[in-house]
Amino acid sequence: MSLQVEKLEKNMARLTIEVPAQELEKAIEGAYQKNRNSISIPGFRKGKAPRRLIEQMYGREVFYEDAVNDLLPDSYEKALEECTEEIVSSPKISVVQVEAGKPFIFTAEVALKPPVTLGEYKGVKVEKTSAQVTEEEIDAQIAQERENSARTVTVEDRPVRDGDMTVIDFEGFVDGEAFEGGKGTNYPLTIGSGAFIPGFEEALIGAQIGVETDVNVTFPEDYQAAELAGRAAVFKCTVKEIKEKELPELDDEFVSEVSEFDTLEEYKEDIRKKLEEKKAAEAANAKEDAAVDAVIAGASMEIPDAMVETQQRQLLEDFAQRMQSQGLTLEQYLQFTGQTSEAMLEQMKPQALKRIQSRLVLEAVAAAEKLEATEEDFQAEVDKMAESYKLEADKVRELLGENGRKQVMEDLVVKKALDLVVENAVETE
Repeated sequence: MSLQVEKLEKNMARLTIEVPAQELEKAIEGAYQKNRNSISIPGFRKGKAPRRLIEQMYGREVFYEDAVNDLLPDSYEKALEECTEEIVSSPKISVVQVEAGKPFIFTAEVALKPPVTLGEYKGVKVEKTSAQVTEEEIDAQIAQERENSARTVTVEDRPVRDGDMTVIDFEGFVDGEAFEGGKGTNYPLTIGSGAFIPGFEEALIGAQIGVETDVNVTFPEDYQAAELAGRAAVFKCTVKEIKEKELPELDDEFVSEVSEFDTLEEYKEDIRKKLEEKKAAEAANAKEDAAVDAVIAGASMEIPDAMVETQQRQLLEDFAQRMQSQGLTLEQYLQFTGQTSEAMLEQMKPQALKRIQSRLVLEAVAAAEKLEATEEDFQAEVDKMAESYKLEADKVRELLGENGRKQVMEDLVVKKALDLVVENAVETE
């Protein structure tokens, strides 16, 4: 096999790969052996017709497609091993020559890892993110827990209030005539939910149980039923049932029921601690993102479109795997949401570009600072993985293999570059 590399514009390259004629012949023979049992030739039982006779009847090219499909993957992999350029995209394959007795020739158009010219990466300025926890945030957390622990009680001695859960009968009229779809019986409606057209739920506030109430509304101009859009209507409504949420008292008894603590003060202190940890982590992530963004802004690089497209497809594959872990295929998800894979790929483009830019500049920082990962670093990472996956460290090493080890070492170096950038970033108020 021979390989030629032609550099193109925008960090693209064309690999021309030539496979010896004897290897093509072997692949054609393999295609014949694979398909002969399904080919009918008069005078021969299936599977017994000679290859030359089949080629005479159906054309010499009859086995070329299968032969090419067999040759391409291994030939391309061998070319990658021989190529000294760093390829960062899936190939766009074009067959140049496929003919028995001649070399098989194809090209692969690929993206090459673009060079990066760094600007400032030590001392970049980032806006400081506050990790301070306020009393209002603690109170909001407690209020949410009370809401979660609330019980629903039936109300009979007052009219409807905002937030009530009601059951109603209703019928709508336009110009005195009932309209299709405007009637409901025993319909559950939470006041303030926005489930009905604007003004409907608000008009029920103050309504008494069992007393018919007229609700005057105007359908929105963009209402789905064109014959009702923009028109005034009257709904005759009867509230049949009112329920409300009853919040538990905020006392030590409540605390003991929803937590491991005995007193309200202990509970508040635990919430404060957890919120502080959460906000500190968020602030650290925000600082990382801002620091890397600043380094990207100061750097220059020309990222080929094919590199971005490959990253987009990888993101979509990752998303599909997450869906699969939840028992849903990507096709089902697209059907449920009304999206297309093409639309999702386009939505993922900014994320794909940012991921590429971040990796490239951090690799460039690592190279500039001559950062390296040690065997101790690798072992520490293996130990973390072993603990996470509940495996022995030796088993993790075995599963990683040489390629996995190389990837982990590269990731560790990038992490060191990230730490260097973040540690030297200057926070501004």
